Amino acid sequence: MSANKILIVDDEEIIVRLLSMSLRSDGYETVTAYNGEQGLAAFKSQSPDIVVTDIKMPGMDGLELLKKIKEIDKETEVIIVTGHGDIDSTITALQYGASDFINKPVRDEALAIALERAKAKIHIRERLEEYTKNLEQKISEATEEIRRKSNFQRLLIRSSNDAIVAFDHDWKIVVYNPEAARIFGEKTIDVKNKMTIQDLYTPQIAEIFKAEAKKSFDPNDMPWKEMMLQTRDGRQIPVQYTTNVLHEEGEFMGIVNFFQDLTEIKRLEKDLVQSERLAAVGQTVSGLAHYVKNILIGLKGGSYVVDVGMKKNNTEKLKIGWETIKKNIARVADLTQDLLTYSKEREPEFEPCFPNEIVEDVIDLIADVAAGNDIKILKETDAAIGEVIVDPKTIHRTLLNLVHNAMDACMDDEDTSKIFEIGIKTRMGPGNSIILEVKDNGCGMDEETCKLLFNPMFSTKGGKGTGLGMLVTGKLVEEHRGSIETITGLGQGTTFIVRLPYEIAGDLDTKEDRL
Repeated sequence: MSANKILIVDDEEIIVRLLSMSLRSDGYETVTAYNGEQGLAAFKSQSPDIVVTDIKMPGMDGLELLKKIKEIDKETEVIIVTGHGDIDSTITALQYGASDFINKPVRDEALAIALERAKAKIHIRERLEEYTKNLEQKISEATEEIRRKSNFQRLLIRSSNDAIVAFDHDWKIVVYNPEAARIFGEKTIDVKNKMTIQDLYTPQIAEIFKAEAKKSFDPNDMPWKEMMLQTRDGRQIPVQYTTNVLHEEGEFMGIVNFFQDLTEIKRLEKDLVQSERLAAVGQTVSGLAHYVKNILIGLKGGSYVVDVGMKKNNTEKLKIGWETIKKNIARVADLTQDLLTYSKEREPEFEPCFPNEIVEDVIDLIADVAAGNDIKILKETDAAIGEVIVDPKTIHRTLLNLVHNAMDACMDDEDTSKIFEIGIKTRMGPGNSIILEVKDNGCGMDEETCKLLFNPMFSTKGGKGTGLGMLVTGKLVEEHRGSIETITGLGQGTTFIVRLPYEIAGDLDTKEDRL
């Protein structure tokens, strides 16, 4: 293994001398420096394989030296020497690309282990570089070998974990391995040399691969893509696929499709996301005590007013108390719904609807509250958005959450000279997408608050908020395969831009991810 030249950098001369003597006795070649500047100069002139540097030095410290070295050669292995308890600097060094760290006083055993790890990384990198350089040649050799040895080819295809389906120039199936039979549910004897691409695939998938066959094709570029594969018997299987188009002397000879079944991977991904979500819910619930306490106080206060009204036969107090109770019951209902929505895995319920009508419904719901707080609601809907296929519940809940946040931002603004406004806007987006925009001129947020907006347990409303509203909003948009963008600044208001994909009504079956 290479990597025998080591640069030692430390402002304590005795440490440099001792480390250098120890490493030379182990067969290493050493280069020494007594500060960061000398170390950088030595690195440039001597090109050591590994650098061992103290993190605390006058002038250019170890962290700065590490950054300079990585700018010159990001592959250089740098071992940081740090004092006990200096965890923050150690973490920073690792983030900058340090390969390892050892504590002072440096023990020979610890240094030897760190060097072996660094040498192992260098060795692996050298092997990968060698493999990469030879990859094209190896692929060419393997392809020629497969052509010469048809028996080996058949064995290789049959034993592959990927489903392999190949078509000749007439789109007849000539290769169909056992994994393909498992995925598509058709026996090899009924498929090979009998079925065409239209017989095996749905019309939508057949058109996708026929279109790819017409494109200019680089055999070295076979990107993997994901799709929801719909089989002829109605099953839907998440797969990753790639395509190899075969030409000979410029003539189309056939096409090979490779499929990897992602069912188990997607299940594990969902389980992981769900576990993380439930953990976040548990964490959030543990922090809701203050919010729940406020609700209980409101309920107690309302019930007290009702009791007084009943005792004194005072209808006005009964109305006031009952309104307070209803308000806090609604808060309990909202809290419960948020927890259920965030903790439960949910697939969007796509159906034909009119997004602009949903906007009208949301405005009707919040109009009285907005008017009571002197907030104008402005509407601008794009008439080009007609009936589309989306999840109307996602649009309604998302808009309602964002508008409530916008009203809170207006009411929390200390600048009372403003005429507060909330704009709700819809417009067509690129491709098959619609854009929902909610804009207010309230208090706005600083950069740090904006970064934490979709985190569990975070609320800008103090004890009045649960931190669940934006968390639920982000989840709903993500489940709809959309995106949400936040534009804000302190005192400048906030704009939320939500992009959601849609399908034209009556054309749901053409959706690619449902192929």
